[in-house]
Amino acid sequence: MNHSPAYCAWQRFLRNRAANVGAVIAGVLVFVAFAAPWISPYGINEISTQADKLEPASSAHWLGTDSLRKDVLTQVLHGARLSLLAGVLSIVLALGFGAPLGAFAGFLGGRTDALVMRAIDVALTFPGILIALLCAAALQPGRTTVILAVAAINVPVFARQVRATVLGMTNLDYVLASRAMGMSTGQLLARVMLPALIGPLTVLGSLSVGTAILEVAGLSFLGFGGDPTDPEWGTMLSQAKDSWSRNVWYAIAPGAAISLSVLGFNCLGDGLRDAFDPRTE
Repeated sequence: MNHSPAYCAWQRFLRNRAANVGAVIAGVLVFVAFAAPWISPYGINEISTQADKLEPASSAHWLGTDSLRKDVLTQVLHGARLSLLAGVLSIVLALGFGAPLGAFAGFLGGRTDALVMRAIDVALTFPGILIALLCAAALQPGRTTVILAVAAINVPVFARQVRATVLGMTNLDYVLASRAMGMSTGQLLARVMLPALIGPLTVLGSLSVGTAILEVAGLSFLGFGGDPTDPEWGTMLSQAKDSWSRNVWYAIAPGAAISLSVLGFNCLGDGLRDAFDPRTE
């Protein structure tokens, strides 16, 4: 029996154990981000009157308290919302700017392609964290600044991926036939080439979300995240670095959350890549 490509891709994804693990981790992260107000043992701004600052783990506070006497578990659960939102938004912005840039460069070719790619090559010569620091230093510290900085890091990555895919499609028969029928550049990119770009962009986006969460945490750790009382994982690590000896879970919990997020989205991205590739059959 002949099955549709989508069905075959789904079956390849289900057979990939690493992909299943990644999907579970990513799903749990999304669930925690949405359900944090209901599953947290305490309120996000609730200060414990029965515990001291940096109290170790106990029956009342499973991961202890932070320097403001807030429950660490509650802060980590609520931090999932901030970290996931920042990571996803930065990748969406990078995709929104990088994908059209790469598509037009690859399709138009010539001087346009050369100019765009030289600019991207220059951007890629600088370490990503340096670009993020420059963006963050040029703007007011805050959540929006961090998202824009991380998006700026990933724009060249998406642009190069889309350009490479479009270059491989420009001389295909159905693309040439569509152009001969009088389709404009915008119509060709939107109606003919966009479906072929969905797979690679989905894979790259999934892989990039985990990296973006790590980059957001790094900038927040350095103090560019704005409000230091926000329960963002990088901010929590920054506050815990000088007091982790009193409550080790204050540092371990957000660090483990970041590591699991990166692992989950990387496994998910690898699984999607194998699912979209029929050669893995």
